[in-house]
Amino acid sequence: MSERATGFFEQVAEAFDRAAAFTSYDAHLLEQIKRVNAVYRMAFPVLRDDGSIVVIDAWRAEHSFHRLPTKGGIRYSMLVDEDEVAALAALMTFKCAIVDVPFGGAKGGVRIDPREFSEAELERITRRYTAELMRKSFIGPGTDVPAPDYGTGQREMMWIADTYMALSHSELEALACVTGKPVGQGGIRGRTEATGLGLMFGLQEACSHAADMKQLGLATGLEGKRFVVQGLGNVGSHAARYLEEEGAVLVGVAEREGSISAPSGLRVADLLAHRAQTGSILGFPDATDLPDRASALELDCDVLVPAALEKQIHEGNAPRIKARIVAEGANGPTTAAADRILRAAGALVVPDVFLNAGGVTVSYFEWLKNLQHVRFGRMERLFDQRARGGLLQLLSESTGRDLSERERSRLARGADEADLVRSGLEETMTLAYREIREKRLELGVEADLRIAAMVVAIDKVASDYQLRGLFP
Repeated sequence: MSERATGFFEQVAEAFDRAAAFTSYDAHLLEQIKRVNAVYRMAFPVLRDDGSIVVIDAWRAEHSFHRLPTKGGIRYSMLVDEDEVAALAALMTFKCAIVDVPFGGAKGGVRIDPREFSEAELERITRRYTAELMRKSFIGPGTDVPAPDYGTGQREMMWIADTYMALSHSELEALACVTGKPVGQGGIRGRTEATGLGLMFGLQEACSHAADMKQLGLATGLEGKRFVVQGLGNVGSHAARYLEEEGAVLVGVAEREGSISAPSGLRVADLLAHRAQTGSILGFPDATDLPDRASALELDCDVLVPAALEKQIHEGNAPRIKARIVAEGANGPTTAAADRILRAAGALVVPDVFLNAGGVTVSYFEWLKNLQHVRFGRMERLFDQRARGGLLQLLSESTGRDLSERERSRLARGADEADLVRSGLEETMTLAYREIREKRLELGVEADLRIAAMVVAIDKVASDYQLRGLFP
């Protein structure tokens, strides 16, 4: 079997086993942490617009019940199978533990190409899938809380919430059954861009350590760093935009229709506008089209951001990767063999199990908001604004300097929901990276960031099991 044909869950298990070797936990406890607790496979008929009936295959995997509810996205893709949802559920368990979000991991998938179905058909599929999840108690505010993933978004999450509320007999917390909803329907400001923004915060912290950057031959900070993005979906486009705002320079992009190179840099907004108008990144005036869609991965750059699907960096192309930092925006974009090749070449791989945790972090904020039935900032924003205004008035009187109305407005402004979400996300990603880095230093030269992140996750999940008296 070729390395690329190895199962996704097997790849995750290999990373887990590498990290587990650095711990001294009971073998049975480690096996429990690694195993998937429950998988629900379903097949159901859906009526198409032309009157025909299609049978849909779908799954939901719940990896760990060490904390409840379990949490994880739902993807619509022809690549979905049981192995994929099991692997993604496991990654979600470890991801939540690393960033101290109190969920177990889960993941769902429906094997369809959403582009092949009308909106009405997608709604019927989504609502039936939700009903099937409810049938086996695989969804609920305190049981299992889905979220958007590849091929899904706010629209699908609202269909899920509406179906659950209709069938849950007026459950008070019903809206917390799913996250990633529209803001006006119980969602939270900042959720759409959360994974891309979290990636920027995590990478920013990684690039702030002078000793680590010196080993890579790079300066600290994001300013001036040349980066390549694979995938301009929700994660990749927002990550590119936020990296650009911090002074990084986009020099290449890979998408399903092809890839482009722009050594002198290009503007993210202009490229997205070009793609929206033409349907492709190819033919962009300020860039050169490359031979195939994978070519951009091998461009000369400081940072490579794979933000598409799993197994995009493999043993076949890893030796040609020139990036000094690989910032994993997607789940499982680097195979185990490729990871070994990149590490041997001296690259710093910032692992997915940490770096794309921004989405679940802000989903946690949304879940809390739904349980509390109050918008973040509603109780304190005006109070804070008035208190700051009073302090500014005292400052103005004591110094004799009159502040302009614009200065007063800017300095006295109270934090709204978006401000609080961004602040909470930045702190979460920053503190999590520092914990991972400290663990790597503690483990010694044989450990890398992926091992360190997994050890941090294992420690936290194991602690939960031990506190419940289930294992010594």
